[in-house]
Amino acid sequence: MTIAQQHPSIPVVSYPEVRAALLAREEIALLDVREEAPHAESHPLFAANFPFSHLELNAYTRLPRRDTRIVTLDDGEGLAVRAALRLRALGYTQVGVFAGGVRGWREAGGELFQDVNVPSKAFGELVEAKRHTPSLSAQEVKALLDAKQDVVVVDARRFDEYQNMNIPGSVSVPGAELVLRVRALAPDPATRVIVNCAGRTRSIIGTQSLVNAGIPNQVHALRNGTIGWTLAGQQLEHGQQRRFPDALGTAQKEEARRQARSVADRAGVRRVALERIGELEQPGRTLYRFDVRTPEEYRAGHLPGFFSAPGGQLVQETEMNAPVRGARIVLADDDGVRADMTASWLAQMAWDVYVVDGVEDAHLSVKGDAPRPVPDAAVSPQQRISAQQLKAWLDAGNDTVVLDFALSARHVARHVPGAWFVLRSQIEQAARKFPSASRFVVTCGSSLLAQFAVADLQALVAQPVYLLEGGNTAWEAAGYPVAGGEEHLLSPRIDRYRRPYEGTGNAASAMQAYLDWEFGLVEQLGRDGTHGFFVI
Repeated sequence: MTIAQQHPSIPVVSYPEVRAALLAREEIALLDVREEAPHAESHPLFAANFPFSHLELNAYTRLPRRDTRIVTLDDGEGLAVRAALRLRALGYTQVGVFAGGVRGWREAGGELFQDVNVPSKAFGELVEAKRHTPSLSAQEVKALLDAKQDVVVVDARRFDEYQNMNIPGSVSVPGAELVLRVRALAPDPATRVIVNCAGRTRSIIGTQSLVNAGIPNQVHALRNGTIGWTLAGQQLEHGQQRRFPDALGTAQKEEARRQARSVADRAGVRRVALERIGELEQPGRTLYRFDVRTPEEYRAGHLPGFFSAPGGQLVQETEMNAPVRGARIVLADDDGVRADMTASWLAQMAWDVYVVDGVEDAHLSVKGDAPRPVPDAAVSPQQRISAQQLKAWLDAGNDTVVLDFALSARHVARHVPGAWFVLRSQIEQAARKFPSASRFVVTCGSSLLAQFAVADLQALVAQPVYLLEGGNTAWEAAGYPVAGGEEHLLSPRIDRYRRPYEGTGNAASAMQAYLDWEFGLVEQLGRDGTHGFFVI
């Protein structure tokens, strides 16, 4: 039976319809609702990974307009229909399912891409191809460092990625900070600046940001990043704490501000006064508001209604933050540099992007993290139990089975002893392997995700289902022991795609294959033809 026959209220959307919307830059959210690992194996260019497992936690924040045109996509697992029905229940009015899933896209002549954050990575390769971004090999950079040349190496990734592995002597300067901070790190124009990331994209974008801004120093990307460094047989550092300096001179700030504004203007970035942001919220238009400063600055004070999205990562992971292709994006900072540089890249990636002018310290009145609206899970008080109650049931040994819906990495690290890991998207398959139970208790890190699994599970089992209030955090706070390991996995660990450049024990063949894949992205972009990218 077809989707149309089973669910006549859900339209089936064809490849020509989606392609036409992308080419016309109409708003459309093409959502790949599979887990991250299968998404990374094959998907359309602008299919944002939006796993069914976490749908309720992300919907209201990442799909802020209820009448957004949404098309769900899977590869025949049935998740697209489940996601469409759930989105309808959450109040979204224009939800359809893509005809034939990933296979249907390919059979219709559509280009399929591998890995994650592909639009950004493909754009980075296009930038290098168009601008011939200067770069040096790992061997050349090491020779400069060994010779004690006047060189500073800046790592454009997130600080936690830098801590995992870094080029010896390098300093953490996430991408959006580069134009603002480079003068403090390399005040002498004779100092050579090397920009690196793990692979290629953030090295290219970071280097080209400095070139576009016109800093007087010689700037080069470390070709192929830490992967290239490792493939050259050179050693990395681990656990380093070196970060960019906070103190900046007035003259340094002013020069950075002038240069960033010039780059933004060349890219066609639009401006909006703080008091007129509301005018961008027009019928039929989605508006994303992002604060591109560091997370620490954001928590210390930000504009009402703005979410934290540090600029370098926003350029790297645009579709994760803004899955509605064709939407409007408005960016804010407090220095006039980071928002302009971030916006310059988003504009080149064919986003309708604005920068807020006139932000002063007094306007940054909201403290802490922004609340993320989540729908009601309809879990009754009788279904909610405390950590103490769960402990009593487990101690009594009366067939209480705990199901952990946390991320697999978190489950493997720490979980309630005896708990079984289950992916919400795989709950029906896992149910066939459940151990004997008189009751089930569902949990996750905080119970925020697990609460939405209560109804899913109760529809599959006759036994009563309970929610551990406060999740694994409450269990640990009560002083109860935790366990670790992979002994209790009822679902495969497909919720996270392991990047070939992560960690330190990756096979050289996998790392080289990843680089080869990146090199081929420009050709794939040409075959796809829907991107609309340009390079200044």
